[in-house]
Amino acid sequence: MRTLSFLLALLSTFACSRTPEPVRAELDVGELLSAAADPRFERASEPREFVFPLDHGPHPTFQTEWWYFTGTLADASGGEYGYQLTFFRRALAPEAPRLDSNWASHEFYMAHFTLSAAKGQRFEARERFERGALGLAGARSEPWSVWLRDWRVEGDLDGGDVRLVARDGDLALDLTLRATRPVLLQGERGLSRKGAEPGNASFYYSIPRLDSRGTLELEGERFGVTGESWFDREWSTSALEPGQVGWDWFALRFDDGCDLMLYVMRRDDGSLDPFSSGTFAQPGAAPRKLARDDFTITPTARWTSPASGATYPSAWRITIPALALECELEPLVSDCELAISVRYWEGAVRASGTRGGVQLSGRGFVELTGY
Repeated sequence: MRTLSFLLALLSTFACSRTPEPVRAELDVGELLSAAADPRFERASEPREFVFPLDHGPHPTFQTEWWYFTGTLADASGGEYGYQLTFFRRALAPEAPRLDSNWASHEFYMAHFTLSAAKGQRFEARERFERGALGLAGARSEPWSVWLRDWRVEGDLDGGDVRLVARDGDLALDLTLRATRPVLLQGERGLSRKGAEPGNASFYYSIPRLDSRGTLELEGERFGVTGESWFDREWSTSALEPGQVGWDWFALRFDDGCDLMLYVMRRDDGSLDPFSSGTFAQPGAAPRKLARDDFTITPTARWTSPASGATYPSAWRITIPALALECELEPLVSDCELAISVRYWEGAVRASGTRGGVQLSGRGFVELTGY
């Protein structure tokens, strides 16, 4: 169970069922993306012009894309929470099959939904699969919406309200989001290179801050919450290059109004790939692109999963000398491993440190794959 083709067959099978049993393949993201890119699909090779709201919608000439919402929330008593709701689209072929059936589809959708709570160190993860047929799952540009059955995000990402809804048993989230920052193009005008081979890249943009308010339900308790969310959007037909085993991704919002995205591509010899990079954004200034040599990320603690046995970093020190920025990160909850069909760690973090000698704090999310 180590190849991308196996995962596609597995997920396609589960997508055929309306109420599948939980998948426990626990496949590794890095291993899955090490397969060769499918030459039948378009690849991200050169910067392009982005057009909104069109680019918020699907890109069927590319094989893979995702709509990624993460956020940190608080209730009236100061309780802290983190959430993730992600929709993935994966094409199995460039065109729909020529079959006389409304069930026929050449693509499937997968969604991940998590909630974590600092009190009690609680973490819950759910996933769903569905074929892109009969309206069961899909995405559109106008009016913008992405959905998998009753898990859905829809509305106006460019300054209006967005509704985010997900429920699975006693786990539920219902938020209204509104962007308070404009779209931030990552990489080279939105082209995020992941390796030296042409096409090993994605088109990537973020909306770093969305005011967030609504309710969540966790283990039978219901809370009114407010906070902020981060939206990441990528599409590609790409692959990890030989020697690349995974990545660490950081998305941070600081209380001085600055936002920071960093990712490091890790290699099998323990080194960091030169295509690791990031973006620093502050109000009233042009975003600053960060190359691999502009920052250091040092793990300061580790955590071993009782479910998979994998050991992950669980605290970090980030240093960016040119920005006079140094901060420490700690997870809201240590056990945020999604040990479901695809195994990775993703959780909310607190940040504290200094920039230019001034104290600062913040909140954000970290994703770890390939461990």
